Amino acid sequence: MEYKKEILRESFAVKLTAVENSQVIAWGYLYVIYNDRHPEPYGMIENVYVEQEYRGQKLGTKILNDAIQEAKDRGCYKIIMQSRHGKDDVHKFYEKMGFKNHGLNFRMDLIDSKPKQRD
Repeated sequence: MEYKKEILRESFAVKLTAVENSQVIAWGYLYVIYNDRHPEPYGMIENVYVEQEYRGQKLGTKILNDAIQEAKDRGCYKIIMQSRHGKDDVHKFYEKMGFKNHGLNFRMDLIDSKPKQRD
């Protein structure tokens, strides 16, 4: 048996940001990921965040819509997202945007890394 490790460079990230007065006030990431299961890539949206004082202005909706359109433009066959338990309002927002609760997300922390933003 032969076992190999390859570094694949086809996958990439797109960062979407909203800026006001030179300060980033909202952001989200779309990762476009290729693998051997499908000929098309899939998209993974992660870390969609709006600073607390800017919530309610549809910035999250804009970022999410732009990420969805970018995934379509890149030929993605699906988009996946993840969200922590207990964020019921966020989950309702994602469902309103057309996402479905599709399964579980498993995680293993490798280091103790604190988020840069507030929840």
